Amino acid sequence: MALDSIAVVEARQVVKLFNGVEILKGVDLRIESGEVVCLIGPSGSGKSTFLRCINHLEKIDGGSLQVFGEWIGYRQVGDKLHILKESEIVRKRARIGMVFQRFNLFAHMTALENVIEAPMQVKKIPRRQAIEEAKALLDRVGLSHRYDAYPSELSGGQQQRVAIARALAMKPEIMLFDEPTSALDPELVGEVLDVMRNLAQDGMTMVVVTHEMAFAREVCTKVAFMDNGAIIETGTPQSLFSAPAHARTRDFLNRVL
Repeated sequence: MALDSIAVVEARQVVKLFNGVEILKGVDLRIESGEVVCLIGPSGSGKSTFLRCINHLEKIDGGSLQVFGEWIGYRQVGDKLHILKESEIVRKRARIGMVFQRFNLFAHMTALENVIEAPMQVKKIPRRQAIEEAKALLDRVGLSHRYDAYPSELSGGQQQRVAIARALAMKPEIMLFDEPTSALDPELVGEVLDVMRNLAQDGMTMVVVTHEMAFAREVCTKVAFMDNGAIIETGTPQSLFSAPAHARTRDFLNRVL
């Protein structure tokens, strides 16, 4: 891709403060269409915070962060940024799917109802069309037999697959995954990773915060190691896992591999 093309995500010197403390300390990262980028690093290094900044669930306090060449929460007029209305933010955010560590499903809704809710409410898709598309997505994640099941009737892995289907129902152009398997029992991790692996093979642009090093090595096209609020180094899985350039990266990988 040409250097002057518009990136899916372009982060430049992104800073985020919580109660005056710098959580992100000048993060730089460029993500191209079709890339699968894994953010790895110790807990508390800022990975999830950065992910939430991408879709404006957290506002940045410095630097620049654009998705598809646009600010998510702002409109730029000249040199000034103007805060958008919430309805405009929601519309722009629709291009970005997000799957959380905790599944965040509506407990009083079935799997099918969870998936059709946002397309009907946000995109005003007719119910019949939303149901048809939702069933296709639930089939895609291996849940064709659980349309009418409530979250309490599903395993953790099944709930997370419903959450993925729900995110896909908005037809996003990029998917963000915030430690999607960390709340699962070990035997359920594989079924969720398989769905993510298939999405990557289909060409979905993805950013994945994960502790699953085997997934990062096998599926990701780029790995970024974060520590203490900054990206220490990025590279292909082959280069970063086999010959990390930074001593802190080597120390981390020696502990987790």
